[in-house]
Amino acid sequence: MRSGRTFIISGPSGVGKSTVLNALLARHTDLAFSVSATTRNPRPGEQNGVHYHFINVDQFREMIARHELLEYAEYVGNFYGTPKQFVDDNMARGRDVILDIEVQGATQVHTLRPETVRIFIAPPSWDELERRLAGRGTDSPEKIQKRLVRAKVEFQMAHTYDYFVINDTVDGAVRELEAILIAEHCRPRERMEMIDG
Repeated sequence: MRSGRTFIISGPSGVGKSTVLNALLARHTDLAFSVSATTRNPRPGEQNGVHYHFINVDQFREMIARHELLEYAEYVGNFYGTPKQFVDDNMARGRDVILDIEVQGATQVHTLRPETVRIFIAPPSWDELERRLAGRGTDSPEKIQKRLVRAKVEFQMAHTYDYFVINDTVDGAVRELEAILIAEHCRPRERMEMIDG
């Protein structure tokens, strides 16, 4: 049985990562999506354990102390982190795991696990990113500007990733992600292990 791989998806807030990932996961039920832990409050319609594991700051600090997080970071005043157990259990069962995390967390994971595949999702333009952020209707103009400043910082890290996907259309972005998933399982080391086994 092949071992699972870990794929990190990063990109600026408002780029449409959630929409693209939901479409990918709907087409590939064999993929495991890692639900992050966060200290931020749920947005309308978000469910605990589905969109995030919503916990308080003390609980988050306990997870850090017990080394239960693969990575963690503070973003716009809240903590976010990836529970390690879920990732390891699914990879051991041969399932690929998708992590939706920002660039700081991606660097932490890649330092610990260099075999992790990193994919950066970008908007087709900065104007479009601003339009998408404003269209969500969840942030004040000041918070949107903070997110745009943060996006420029994140974009400067994009060249360190393994792949770069532009989310012009959801279907196009999903097709590119599918191609990446297939390509990564065609690497010689994995294929030769299958033949030798």
